[in-house]
Amino acid sequence: MNVNPESAIPKAPFGRTGHLSTRVVFGAAAMARMSQDLADETIVTIAKAGINHIDTAASYGDSELRLAPWLADHRSEVFLATKTGERDGAAARAQLEDSLTRLGVDQVDLIQLHNLVEDDEFATAHGPGGAVEALAAARDEGLVRFIGVTGHGTRIPGMHLRSLAEFDFDSVLFPYNHTMLDNPAYRSDVEDLLELCEQRNVAVQTIKAIARGRWAEMPAQRFSWYEPISDADARANAIRYVLSRQQLFLNTTSDARLLPHVLEVASGDLTAPSDEQLVADRVAQGITPLFDGGDLERI
Repeated sequence: MNVNPESAIPKAPFGRTGHLSTRVVFGAAAMARMSQDLADETIVTIAKAGINHIDTAASYGDSELRLAPWLADHRSEVFLATKTGERDGAAARAQLEDSLTRLGVDQVDLIQLHNLVEDDEFATAHGPGGAVEALAAARDEGLVRFIGVTGHGTRIPGMHLRSLAEFDFDSVLFPYNHTMLDNPAYRSDVEDLLELCEQRNVAVQTIKAIARGRWAEMPAQRFSWYEPISDADARANAIRYVLSRQQLFLNTTSDARLLPHVLEVASGDLTAPSDEQLVADRVAQGITPLFDGGDLERI
């Protein structure tokens, strides 16, 4: 990793939490199938880059277990987030407690409802005895400090607006890249969401910054369920596109081989590339929308 010693990954207040987070958040989905040795090496990489915010989930394979040895000695150095995919309150509470055990900690900074996009799941999570109620109780007990909501797909910015109308979430997470925002309806929902988050000081995390699209042919060995942008210059432009907008945090890809490049770009000039350059990258690299309202939205 070639991080400019005279520069550093910028930090910003993570919404109303009081934490000054690096604007690159380490997406620990990358550790889902890693050995402990490789996970330890990866943590050294992010620590050297100054990353102070880690995002994992109960559903990310062995990710929570891989973080635990480092957290045993460094818990106070990072803002730690995990997620639950459960919608029922008792199940969400049980999954949170399991995550705390797997991580080896007494508290996480942020618990997030994972991919809350379907109407039936929304009703259960926000209803009596649902996950939102249970996580709010866990916050009152000190097991978590803040509560967020995440998702992917074309519907999720609109669903986040609905969630924020029901509960005062501290953070949201959704896909943000030039290709998806070329969809006028998606862009409109995103802009409405960003305006509301700015008004209410809700932290905004983004995913899929460097997605090229779905795999045309699934490789025998892959580190991400989607195909990342392979060209370094185009990938750098995609990263700058996100980070040039001061409100946004960028969550790193599950392909840890690309992590050094993401950190290098994020520590340099974050001037936004022109729309013309981004369109040229899309044409040259064959970048296509990752989500289209179909089955992938449920993953």
